[in-house]
Amino acid sequence: MIEVRNLRKLFGDKKAVNGVSFKVEMGEVLGFLGPNGAGKSTTMRMITGFIPPSEGEVSVGGFNMLENPIPAKRLIGYLPENAPSYADMTVLGFLAFSAELRGLRGEAGKRAIDRVIEMCFLDSVRHQSIETLSKGYRHRTCFAQSIIHDPPVLILDEPTDGLDPNQKHEVRTLIRKMGQTKAIVFSTHILEEVEAACSRAIIIDRGQIVANGTPEQLKGRSAQAGAVVLRVRDESSDAVVHELRQLAGVDKCVVLEESPLTVRALAKKNGQPGDLARAIAELAAREKWRIEELHTEEGRLDEVFRSITRPEMKQEEAA
Repeated sequence: MIEVRNLRKLFGDKKAVNGVSFKVEMGEVLGFLGPNGAGKSTTMRMITGFIPPSEGEVSVGGFNMLENPIPAKRLIGYLPENAPSYADMTVLGFLAFSAELRGLRGEAGKRAIDRVIEMCFLDSVRHQSIETLSKGYRHRTCFAQSIIHDPPVLILDEPTDGLDPNQKHEVRTLIRKMGQTKAIVFSTHILEEVEAACSRAIIIDRGQIVANGTPEQLKGRSAQAGAVVLRVRDESSDAVVHELRQLAGVDKCVVLEESPLTVRALAKKNGQPGDLARAIAELAAREKWRIEELHTEEGRLDEVFRSITRPEMKQEEAA
């Protein structure tokens, strides 16, 4: 549904976006991650046709955005960063205006408005003017306009910005549900949203894609992925670390926490981790350790994000 090919955008001498290429299929939710100034919003504006690229091409639903912008834009729902609205309009009036712009009038317009008011939990404020709304409700109103025509493609720039934790959960759930039948791209700097709502994620830094994969694949790049954490009671840290280091393939073993009663340690194998947790459980049984915790680390997305976008942090994270 979305194909981006070698996209570049120059602002004077600054390369805001530099050779970005990716595809988004129907039924896919793509998280767009990156530090501030990485080029996320600029890329999304080019995908929607809001600004033209300096080089490269964007097609939506098979329509080239530069050559056939009208049919391409008809397929898109767009929630821009700091989404604008008309402060003197009521929520109902603004959505009616948005529906009419999308060619939805009469009964079709009314059904569309009722649908998005229900989906975005706006019924209690439908007659309020937008200027009297909280930031969260204003953002939800703008989100509602982006889906009022039930588009097959959604481009959402920071869709949970300004929402409280309950509202964030509602929007993530809605995005995940809509993602079953739409192609969705949404930018965020909240890493937990990627795990909660995305089927795939791209990390962009300095205008270039530096990582692309499922959340599980990205977490697998974490320095701690595959490591096993063990907490035992009434044992010395020296004894626990010594025994763990005797296991075949273990090349890292450190004490994470120590108290008079318990010791918590981390062990990791070089290369493929294999079934290290089972080997440690068997060791604990032989040594008659009293286990209070035993689990395999799946990796941390925040660690991967920092190591990729701030290479100078990589050594510190590994340590």
